[in-house]
This record gives sequence, structure tokens and C-alpha cells, in this order.
Amino acid sequence: MTPLLILLLAILIVVGMIVGLRINAFVALITAAIVVSLLAPGDWSGKISRVAVAFGSTAGSIGIVIAMAAVIGVTMMASGAADRIVNAFIGLLGQKRGGTALAASGFVLSVPVFFDTVFYLLVPLARSMFTATGRDYLKYVVAIAAGAAATHALVPPTPGPLVIAENLSIDLGTLIIVGALVALPATMLGLFYAGWLNNKMPVPMRDVPGVKTENAALKTLPSLATSVLPIALPVVLISGKTVFLPIMDNSSVAAHWIMILGDPNMALLLAGIAATALYIRMRRPSRESLSQLLEQSLMSGGLIILITAAGGTFGAMLKEAQIGPAISSMFADSSQTSGMAMLLLGFGIASLLKFAQGSSTVAMITASAMLGAMITPASLGFNVVYVGTAIGAGSLVGSWMNDSGFWIYAKMSGLTEVETLKSWSLLLVILGVTGGLVTLFLSWIMPLA
Repeated sequence: MTPLLILLLAILIVVGMIVGLRINAFVALITAAIVVSLLAPGDWSGKISRVAVAFGSTAGSIGIVIAMAAVIGVTMMASGAADRIVNAFIGLLGQKRGGTALAASGFVLSVPVFFDTVFYLLVPLARSMFTATGRDYLKYVVAIAAGAAATHALVPPTPGPLVIAENLSIDLGTLIIVGALVALPATMLGLFYAGWLNNKMPVPMRDVPGVKTENAALKTLPSLATSVLPIALPVVLISGKTVFLPIMDNSSVAAHWIMILGDPNMALLLAGIAATALYIRMRRPSRESLSQLLEQSLMSGGLIILITAAGGTFGAMLKEAQIGPAISSMFADSSQTSGMAMLLLGFGIASLLKFAQGSSTVAMITASAMLGAMITPASLGFNVVYVGTAIGAGSLVGSWMNDSGFWIYAKMSGLTEVETLKSWSLLLVILGVTGGLVTLFLSWIMPLA
């Protein structure tokens, strides 16, 4: 079977199993990886074992990072650190700029904390602000979604961007920096859309079963410095390695420590320790309570690790099937044409996958696995990180009723399905298209090649 037919069959298996049969993404991706491996060249005795080897390799590279990110998210919520960060933004910007404060809170918190958790945290604040001001409820809700969705899709260590980095061999620090540069203008435009839509389509605050007007207030909150530490520490360490190591003497003691502390596994481990220590200091939990909290966080991260490792395996098997040479011949006119085509292809594939099966994370994993098998970084004309942000931006476009985020947004905020389509779905189109355009612009003025 030719490489392009293998690729087509693999896509049909992934989308068909997830959308048609409602099978978990891990099973779908592993099944597709095995089928591709069987059809790819190679000795028959190793066609199944290489799937297991690729799975182990990917899990080894991302497992600790995702597990620690899950721990950081849960312990920050439990210790009050997340609440403290939100209060700081509201105190800095004031209630008159409540939408900006909520967007900024979502932008920062969604780096280590999963989107649904951030939304659960911030929606009661939107309701509380509306109760105090009597206006702008829709603006507050859309602002939360704008900030949280942008970094969820573009900035590691959230699982999707993390696997994009793995599949495309992108330096994690580079993706953190560039992803944030792409996410920021997208969030700002999303915030502008929130204000515009709020004026065009006023939405009342409706009662939602199980959702209170305010979060249950914690008696004591940690300081802002200690609250921000679990987020800032890995960002500074990983990005610092990217920025400073190329200009240092690699044999120096300082360079050795930067290599160690800037490794994503070590950086996230230290951040996880800091977040857990803060939780222990603030809440004084029993050993049993602490153990249960950590187990809860690791269980939530476990499924993500399985799915992301399966996505990496899928990409590795596509490389074995020689997809890259087959696709590269289609874009052989020039290096710049090829690079631009890959940005558009990455954005388009991720968007189609998001529309088809609903999950941004699965769209990022699958699209980056496919592009990783196709591209040769040296032929792009710019750093491969821009292919990563194009995929992340594309994974935002196409959210509708098959997306769990659609229903989390609708049910938690009390909006109807039509109101959700007009606010959430269009917001994600704006975020995604803006992110794609910013990616094109940055790849032109700042190629980082």
C-alpha cells in the first residue's frame, strides 16, 4: 500500500473509532498505530514490538511532565493559590475592568491547570461580579473562555502543546515563549469580542443547578509570590535554558545546573513539590487527605498520559510508513513555499479534526503526529515551533455540540445552545484564526531559523 493510502486509512480509523463508535481516543490512536505499523515497511517480527517501543519512548518523555502538571493544578486549587491569583488580577484592574481581570486569570491559570477546572473556578466569580454590577454577564463568561482556551491550546505544559513539542521535536522553552506570544493577541481580540457581543446580545444570568454565585471562601489564602511560584518556576527554568544555554560555555558549572534545572521533568517536579508544600502549609491536611488528593490528581493525569503517548506512537509509525517523502514531493517548489504550505496544512488538519471529533487535545496530538512524519525542519525556512503554534491555533476552530468544552461552557454559565454557538463557538474561531495569522506573521519577521 502506498504511503498516502496508509495515511488516509489511519485518519479514517482514528476519526471513525472516536466519532462513529464513540471509542476512547487512546484505543483509537493505538489501533491506528498498529495498523500503520503492519502496513509500513520492515521485518514482520518487529512490526508490533516497534509500536510498544515507540509508546514507551513517548510516555517516558512526557509522562512525568503531565503527571506533575496535574498535581500542580489540583494542589493550587486546594491551597487557595488559584484564588489568590484571581484576586490579585481583580484587585489590580478593579471591578470596572472585571472582564480583563477574568481573561488574565484564565490566561495564567490555564498554563498548568486544565481548561474545565479553570472554568469551574472562575464562572462563580463572573456570577458574583454580575450580582454586584447588574451588567456584563456574557462579557465576563466569554472573557474567561478567551483567556483559558488560548493558553490551553498554545502553551505547555498542558497536554496538547506538550505532545506537539514531542512529535515535532520542538524545544519546550521555545514553544512556551512563542506560544505565549501567539496566545496573547488572540486573547486580547477575544476580550474585545466579549465586549462587543455583550452589547449586541445581552444575556441574563440564569440559575444553574449546582453552581453558586460565589466560590466557597477559603479562610486564609497564601501570599501572591508563593501562589505564582508553581506557575512561574517551570516557565522560568525551561525558558531560561532555551535563552541562556546557547550563549554559555557548556562545560561551566552554571551551564550544568541550567541543563539540570531547565529539563522539563526536573522543572515540573520542582514546581509540583512547591505546589504540594504550599498546600500542606496552608491547609495542614492529614496524611490520608494528602494521599487522596495526590492520587486524585494523578488519576486524572493518567488517562491524558495514555492518550498523548498513543498519539506519539501513531506519529512514529507514520514515519515508519515513509509518509514524509511522499508528502514532501507535493511541496517541492521552494523552501518558503513548503514552509507556508505546512503552516496552512497544520492549521487546516487540526481544524478538521477538531470539527470531526470535538477534542482540541486529540486534534493537536493527531495533527502533530501527521505533520511530524511529513516535514523536514531544515526545509521550512523558519523554526518548526511555528508549525506547532499553527496546529494549536487550528485545534481551537470548529467547536460545536460534539465538544465537551461546548457543554461545560453552556451548562456552567447557564447559556442556551444557540447562545453558546454565538458566543463560545464564534469566540474559538476568532482565537484560532488570530493565532494562525499571528503565527504566519511571526514566522516571517522572526523566523528563528
